Formats: sequence, structure tokens, C-alpha cells
Amino acid sequence: MSRKRTFLVIALVMVFGAVYYFYGGHSTPTPQPPLLSFSSGDLTPLKTAFNSSASSIRVVVMLSPT
Repeated sequence: MSRKRTFLVIALVMVFGAVYYFYGGHSTPTPQPPLLSFSSGDLTPLKTAFNSSASSIRVVVMLSPT
């Protein structure tokens, strides 16, 4: 294959991978509860999920882009 065709194949694989990653759906394994979504204005779902598992180890990680 030529260099141009190789670059095109790699670029297409990366684009399809990114589309699948962001739009392919998010599911969890069977015993795990579904993922939660919440906004910064309402943290009630986070508090409820955190308090419902009082008998297990819990970790809250906050990431910031800055």
C-alpha cells in the first residue's frame, strides 16, 4: 500500500473509533447499577448513590480541566 492509502486507512479507523466511543452507547455489566448523570446544579443523585452504599468502599474523584 502506498503511504497516502495507509494514512487514509489509519485516519478512518481513528474516526470510526471516536464515533463509536462517544455514540456507541454506554452500558454497565449485569451486577453493576446503571451509570448516573447529574449536573453541577443538582447533586442529589450523587448524594443518594453515595449514601446508598454505606457498607462498601466509596471514592469520589473530581477532575478539572485547569
